[in-house]
Amino acid sequence: MAETVGDYILERLGEWGVKRIYGYPGDGINGLMGALGRAEDRFDYVRVRHEEMAAFMACAHAKFTGEVGVCMATSGPGAIHLLNGLYDARMDHMPVLAIVGQSARSVIGSDYQQEVDLHVLFKDVAGYVETLVSPLQVRHVVDRAMRIAAAERTVTCIVAPNDLQVAKAMPRPERAHGTVVSGTGYAPAHPVPLDAELHKAAEILNAGSKVAILAGAGALRAGPQVEEVAERLGAGVAKALLGKAALPDDLPYVTGSIGLLGTAASWELMNDCDTLLMIGTTFPYSEFLPEEGKARAVQIDLFPRNVSMRYDTDVNLIGDAAVVLDMLLPLLKRKDNADWRERVELNVRKTWRALEAKAMEPADPINPQRVFWELSPRLPDRAILCGDSGSHTNWYARDVRLRRGMQASLSGKLATMGSGVPYAIGAKMAYPDRPVLAIVGDGAMQMNGNGELLTVKQYWQRWSNPCFVVMVLVNHDLNQVTWEQRALAGDPKFEPSQRVVDFSYVDYARLLGFEGIRVDDPEHIAEGWERAFAAQRPVLIEFHTDPDVPPLPPHITWEQARAYMTALAKGDPDEGGIIRNTLRQALAGIFPGHGD
Repeated sequence: MAETVGDYILERLGEWGVKRIYGYPGDGINGLMGALGRAEDRFDYVRVRHEEMAAFMACAHAKFTGEVGVCMATSGPGAIHLLNGLYDARMDHMPVLAIVGQSARSVIGSDYQQEVDLHVLFKDVAGYVETLVSPLQVRHVVDRAMRIAAAERTVTCIVAPNDLQVAKAMPRPERAHGTVVSGTGYAPAHPVPLDAELHKAAEILNAGSKVAILAGAGALRAGPQVEEVAERLGAGVAKALLGKAALPDDLPYVTGSIGLLGTAASWELMNDCDTLLMIGTTFPYSEFLPEEGKARAVQIDLFPRNVSMRYDTDVNLIGDAAVVLDMLLPLLKRKDNADWRERVELNVRKTWRALEAKAMEPADPINPQRVFWELSPRLPDRAILCGDSGSHTNWYARDVRLRRGMQASLSGKLATMGSGVPYAIGAKMAYPDRPVLAIVGDGAMQMNGNGELLTVKQYWQRWSNPCFVVMVLVNHDLNQVTWEQRALAGDPKFEPSQRVVDFSYVDYARLLGFEGIRVDDPEHIAEGWERAFAAQRPVLIEFHTDPDVPPLPPHITWEQARAYMTALAKGDPDEGGIIRNTLRQALAGIFPGHGD
């Protein structure tokens, strides 16, 4: 039986099925840390190097398992450090519970050491935030925080003053006025559309002759249903970035990613379709969807607030994607429009050929696209890919071909740097038997990835499968921002802000006892990947790539082209390499090969 409030918080979390907590200690949570020591046989406490990383790992746990991720931090600075990772979870609709310490109840409001108004601090990021003031309150607050996080797929927060953590637990409040009794578990909502709504949606989808599907994160657990709908309707399927693992990329009608990071096949699919089915996505860039009025649209989403927010949809179906599609399928007629499907598949083949041609163009020293092109056939079965934010995200989105059974994610709507390594650690802790790959740029690696390799060093020997690979794309440039400055603002590269200092990630990895692999010759890319995935210990593999290979979007507007040329005219320090690589990429895209 729990003796202190700290003991009881953990006991109650255990009753909710929580087995792992990511955190960093501090005197604001001393009572909770003491309780964790007493509950060591029931909880896997993962001590990170920075509280932001704990929140990222909890978010990754939620993304890859579907469970509530839990993180913990001390009062004041520790709690503040959680915020970026928690916003990542909130914006990608992931269930995460944050438990944070606070000054003693007797000094709250006195401008005490490390006293921050945590209720106000977390009010925007958390769908539920509550400060504990009495042992009688603990049971209800823990239950409600877990229930809301799970049911509403959001962030919740419990603020625990440090003196309350060591107070006597009261797990069974008296049956009296002013006390509340609650229970564990929650009933997930199962909204389903009305028959009339399903029939109206089917009528639109059946009437369309050129159907396009856009699958997002909400379609990740509805892959078989999405495939069947695509076959029934003769549709092409584009994928939002968080939906990349929804369907395998070897299906001939899957056009790949959409948007600035997307493919030409996805651009053509959206431009040419007359009917659009959006499944579990809030993809933000409307300019990459059909022109308004040119396509009738049906949207499926779990939350009513998400529908018709990016495109003027005709019918909205509320519910879990797999359930709704199972209800819709019997109403859909098999289409006999071979021309549309053939055009989609032709564009897919052309896109893959163009991507390969672009990847094989020379660069100094390595074309970054080739790193990802060579990766795809060498990915182990059931691999989990964890991306970061940077120019490498373009190549991950376009060039990596995921197979059935793989998982992949990154920071979606927040698009924050620094998520790659902690996501990978969270994935590996949840699935120690599966291969895990972190995809990181040198900027993000210096931001926080290097520090979290110490977390890998601390825990890797407990993993049943040691395959844990961190790929660092070394180009000595904050490359995505550099290209955005050129293409969006018309400004040349600003060297003092964009330069990433040289650092030997391989030597650092070896210092930690990992295998380190350096690749600076394009002919050694395949061998490097094979060595990395065959190793019996964590691996850091760094690829030295050319920062002047442009991450060209599938469609370039006149404004973007003008800004790009303006940046060069102003004297970009990398002008020669930019012009040379841009011409190579443009020609490779136009003349990728022969055949169809």
